[in-house]
Amino acid sequence: MPLYAAMTYTADVDWTRPEYAAEMAEYNEFGQAAQAVLRGGKALYPTATATTVRVNGGKGGDVVVSDGPYAETKEALTGFYLMECADLDEAVQLAARIPAAWAGAVEVRPVIDFGN
Repeated sequence: MPLYAAMTYTADVDWTRPEYAAEMAEYNEFGQAAQAVLRGGKALYPTATATTVRVNGGKGGDVVVSDGPYAETKEALTGFYLMECADLDEAVQLAARIPAAWAGAVEVRPVIDFGN
């Protein structure tokens, strides 16, 4: 069965803080309900902890490292799930049950299978 990445975009918050415990409980409920198809996933620390890497001039060029996210946005990539689903329709149905879809967005993309 194909794999789909469900990337969650929400307010840029620190999910480890106690004030987000109720929302984390909703994510845990989703994780338990969808455990038959989940193959992985993690929450991400806020974008303030991000490091962006660019190589100027292409392969072998100058490596430029900067603190912070790729772009400033209202909503940030805050986590992801790997879901093994029969098709995109099933992946979309599951993504709609992820709490991020209720107040932010969930981007669903098929994962390339390189046969490894």
